Amino acid sequence: MVTRLVRLPALRAAAMRMGSSAVPPRSESFSAVGESDLVAFRSILGNRVLTAPDDVAPFNEDWMRKYHGHSKVVLRPKTTAEVSAILKHCNERKIAVTPQGGNTGLVGGGVPVHDEVVLSLSLMDKVISIDDVSGVVVCQAGCVLQALEERLERNGFAMPLDLGAKGSCQIGGNVSTNAGGLRLLRYGSLHGSILGLEVVRADGTVLDLMSGLRKDNTGYHLSKLFIGAEGTLGVVTSVSLLAPPMPKAVNVAFLGCESFAAVIKTYKAAREHLGEVLSACEFLDDDAMRVTEGQPSLGARNPLSGAYPFYVLVETRGASEKHDSEKVSAFLDAVLADGTVVDGTMAQDHKQIAALWALREKITVALKLEGYVYKYDISLPMAHLYELVERARERVKDLAISCVGYGHLGDGNLHLNITSKEYNPELFSRIEPFVYEFAAGVRGSISAEHGLGLMKAHDIHYSKPPAAVAAMKELKALFDPNGILNPYKTLP
Repeated sequence: MVTRLVRLPALRAAAMRMGSSAVPPRSESFSAVGESDLVAFRSILGNRVLTAPDDVAPFNEDWMRKYHGHSKVVLRPKTTAEVSAILKHCNERKIAVTPQGGNTGLVGGGVPVHDEVVLSLSLMDKVISIDDVSGVVVCQAGCVLQALEERLERNGFAMPLDLGAKGSCQIGGNVSTNAGGLRLLRYGSLHGSILGLEVVRADGTVLDLMSGLRKDNTGYHLSKLFIGAEGTLGVVTSVSLLAPPMPKAVNVAFLGCESFAAVIKTYKAAREHLGEVLSACEFLDDDAMRVTEGQPSLGARNPLSGAYPFYVLVETRGASEKHDSEKVSAFLDAVLADGTVVDGTMAQDHKQIAALWALREKITVALKLEGYVYKYDISLPMAHLYELVERARERVKDLAISCVGYGHLGDGNLHLNITSKEYNPELFSRIEPFVYEFAAGVRGSISAEHGLGLMKAHDIHYSKPPAAVAAMKELKALFDPNGILNPYKTLP
């Protein structure tokens, strides 16, 4: 099958190719932080204003060490009132602000580009309430996802969002990027789980959009605007979301397949046989397995008896061990009988479940250990999901160390990762804009769950028409007329 490539050279700014050191120029409309500003910040936060270079340095760099900012000030509020006072001052002075959560993003959305003030939400980490009947949880934006998950589990509920970075990422950042994660197949996106938000606008106005109601059809659903807006329209300070009951039965199978066509058949069979208890369906290719096993420090190993071109991880979460086990057995019997799956293993306890999931979740870390990583988070129609990996592999084979594909089958989300010993501009030119042209050619999306950030801001046209981008710019101008919130990100 030949896929049409959409070429939009006039819409791509060469200076925005973030594999290189080029960054957009600093806007002259912004003021630099002066001594009077520091006095104002300290009057709001006391000693929670960081200015020492060693203290500020971790906030100026993402965990991949790909994006580097030059902020000289980090502000660490504990309350919404403090966030409001900070933004009011910054807006009046036209000081640019970069909101930052756990700094686990992959597109430079949470790292300053120039000398923007970093607004760290890490100290806003309180769980305010959990309703034991409805499962509605209200918390501050700085709650670490794993800590929130553990707190909910103690109350008999599950967190609908699960990410490999859950030990560091924060719920406010998850909301601001509309993070998808490993169980979107079962629980849907955050647009469905979030009932309400508290948001501070650029001028310091607090929007109380919090709700514990599953139905509230009064006026425009303003809170939805801030989900996935990457902190460009307002700063999320509190979240109200609906948590489902903790499952009483969890099953995880790890399966080997001989082709990607077999991977697709496995997914279809999982949906048919497992129905309402199917909670995750992930795939990885043999190169992803090779890279992960090849890093001894990670302790990852293939649990199957042999190596296969593709692997599928299937998880169920339900209320009855007997009911779910019967469904899983019927599913496995069907895919093994017709040869769709040629090998597999079932986790027998929680330790083995964790080990199988760890194999999938360690891929990202393993790739980072291999060298410089060119990371792409793409949504594609299922028929074209792995075609992109094959096409990319052919383009980069003589320059790359690895070209791997893995991701979420349930929502058509491919993670294409390519590595080289160090950044290589020739390799980069073979990857971009090819990847985005491919996605546009099959009506996919250039960002499935990571956001646009700095990396893809000037590539939004591959997924959104000019009229849509223009409407987004109008919203940005309405909510943030001085443009101080997370500048240079999301929109061109």
